[in-house]
Amino acid sequence: MEVILLEKIGKLGDLGDSVRVRSGYGRNFLFPQGKALPATKENLAVFDARRAEYEARQKEILDTANVLAAKVADINVVLDRPAGATEKLFGSVTNADIANFFKDNDVEVVRSTIDIPKPIRTLGEHLVRIRLHPDVIPEITVTVERTVSR
Repeated sequence: MEVILLEKIGKLGDLGDSVRVRSGYGRNFLFPQGKALPATKENLAVFDARRAEYEARQKEILDTANVLAAKVADINVVLDRPAGATEKLFGSVTNADIANFFKDNDVEVVRSTIDIPKPIRTLGEHLVRIRLHPDVIPEITVTVERTVSR
């Protein structure tokens, strides 16, 4: 299925690119989210007529991602978790835990944008990426500390 992208999508293409995708991906994700149009002559004419509007929307999305990246960079993520004597956690730290930490600090980060390269199962500092936009991917340090028993 050939589609016209209405915004930049990582590993797929930029605004205005005509790319080939699987039909299910186009029908079930790209079209409902407003990220693409089917590549027909009519839609190509509509895209060309509204290109400035799509570029303005793309700039707005990028600016929002940059503002959120600045907020995320200002927050030190410190999570308290119970751990054994060998500094292994009883469980693991997930992207939902990190998203809840940001939510508690009044910063809205979608859980699915948090990319943990390998499971966090030990105490210490761990690097985590947050994919806010294909061009804005800040890396943060998540510090996992032992819960102080009372």
